[in-house]
This record gives sequence, structure tokens and C-alpha cells, in this order.
Amino acid sequence: MRKKRSCAGAWACDDKGPQQLPDTPPLTPQSLVPPAALPTAQGVPAPGRAVILMICATALLAATTLLAKALGTQALGASLHPLQVSFGRFLFAWIVITSTVAVLRPTLHRPDVKTHVIRTFCGWAGVSLMFAAAAAIPLSDATAISFLNPVLAMILAIPLLGERVGKWRWLAAAIALIGAMILIRPGSAAMQTGALLALAAACALGLELIFMKRLSGREPPAQILLMNNSIGLVIATCAVIWVWQPPTPLQWAGMMAIGTVMAAAQLFFITALARADASFITPFSYLTLVFAALYDGVIFGVVPSPVSLIGALTIIGGAALLAWREATHRRKA
Repeated sequence: MRKKRSCAGAWACDDKGPQQLPDTPPLTPQSLVPPAALPTAQGVPAPGRAVILMICATALLAATTLLAKALGTQALGASLHPLQVSFGRFLFAWIVITSTVAVLRPTLHRPDVKTHVIRTFCGWAGVSLMFAAAAAIPLSDATAISFLNPVLAMILAIPLLGERVGKWRWLAAAIALIGAMILIRPGSAAMQTGALLALAAACALGLELIFMKRLSGREPPAQILLMNNSIGLVIATCAVIWVWQPPTPLQWAGMMAIGTVMAAAQLFFITALARADASFITPFSYLTLVFAALYDGVIFGVVPSPVSLIGALTIIGGAALLAWREATHRRKA
């Protein structure tokens, strides 16, 4: 017997268990959206439009770290704690996503609540640490270290998912980790602290990818985003109580912009992957680093050093090798 209702608070299920969704593309360099929310190209391919959409997504993603830096460095008033900036990100992203779900009324399935909670906690921790890093080091460095996400997820998948890793993947991991060590630069205490925050963020977000992979193929995109931002808002609210300070109207606007821009970036990212194969469009996500460096230079006058450029390019090389290997493996499967 089948029961189905379509609303934000109802689940669709039947006596045959949850519906099987299509396979999803490999993990991407950014943890923008869960693998289950990454659609494969359907209908008539539109690679040119997909590239434009992905460029928009990367520009918006870099803008969120720029706004976090502005809120955490007295650019918009007294600096806000990263936990408060993270609260603003989840609050306003939740408003955008729940409003969209309420209007579109997509069919939702019974969720794996435990996995959602663990995944969202890791994501909240990673976002908060990333915002702290963005306020302490150049945006290009923080963004480059964030590209370690898929590499760290690959390493964590060995004990947590029992996956086997071949020599090409280990080579990609080694290259990316060398790049991270270049960026951390132990000689500078301030840089080391900020880079370690970014590295911790990459570890948390890499762990998040493991739990997102467990959700892959089980739940539809709208439900993934709704659950993530709803649970994330609860966690962020509990954490911000201890560090809350009244934001100025300008700071409220900044936090609102972070949440809204992040939701828009997710929309552009998902739409881009719906119009071209993931193996073609994913490499354009590395433009996030270019936009981060551009914003940092124009707004804060920070120019990446040669060492930063070398480290960033090394990390991107390792992450790109891993993405290429994943795409090749998927085509052969």
C-alpha cells in the first residue's frame, strides 16, 4: 500500500522501501552540496551554459568567505566571533531554502536522521573553522587548503567505509598534502595558526563528505539541503549563545548576505551539473581560488605571495588528479 503527500513536513514511502535514486558523480573539490544532490546531465547537454553557471557558483562561494572575513576583522564594525558568523550563514540559508521548499513543495522521503545529524555537525564545525581561518590568513590560502576536502575524505573512507585506495589516489593525496605543508609555513606563527584552522576545517568537511556519501542515492536534493540547514541552524543557535554580541544593522546585512549567497551558490552549482557531465564541469570549481584572491586584493589589498601561489597550485594539482582518477574509474565501471 502506498502513501504519498507532498509538503515540507511529509515523507513519501511505500512497502517496498525507499526509492532508489540515480548514481551520483564523484566527490567534488568543494563541499557545497552533498553527492546525492549532484544530478547527472540530463536532456540536451548545454556545456557553455553549464560553465557560466559554475563560474557564477565559484564567484558566490568566494564571496561568502570574503563576507566572513569582513565580519571577523572589524571591517563592518566590532569583529564578530566565527560562531556568530556561522549562525548567520545557517539562519538566512535556512530561510531561503525553507521558503523555496514551501513554494515548490517537492516530494520528500523518510530521512536518515542520525546520519544527517552527524554530517551536519561536521559541516557546521568545518564552516565555523573556515570562517575563523578567513579572518586570520589571506582568502587565497584558506580557499586553497579547503581543496583538501576530497583528499581527506578519500583517506577517511579507508577506515570508515572500508574502501580500497589505489596508487593514483595515494599519489594525488601526497601531492595535495605537500601543498598544504607549503601553505602552513611553520616559520610564521600567525600564518601557522590561521593555516592550521583552515586545515582543521578541511578535516571536518572531509569527514562530512564521508557521511554525505552514505546519504548518496537515498534522498532527493531538496530534502538533503532542507535537513542540513535545519539541523545546522539548531546546532549554530546552541553554540552562538555563549559568544553572542548584538550585531549592528550593517553586520546583520552581512550575515544575511552570507546565507543568501551560499544558497544561491548551491543552486548555481546543482544547475550547472544538471547541464553537463561532472567530469567536464567540476574542474571549473577551482576558479573559487581565483575569485578569492581577486576579492582579497581589491577589498583588503592582500596580494598572494609566491610561496602561497606554489602551495595553492600544488594542492589544486593533487585535487585535480584525484578528480580525474575518480572520473576515469567511473567511466570504466
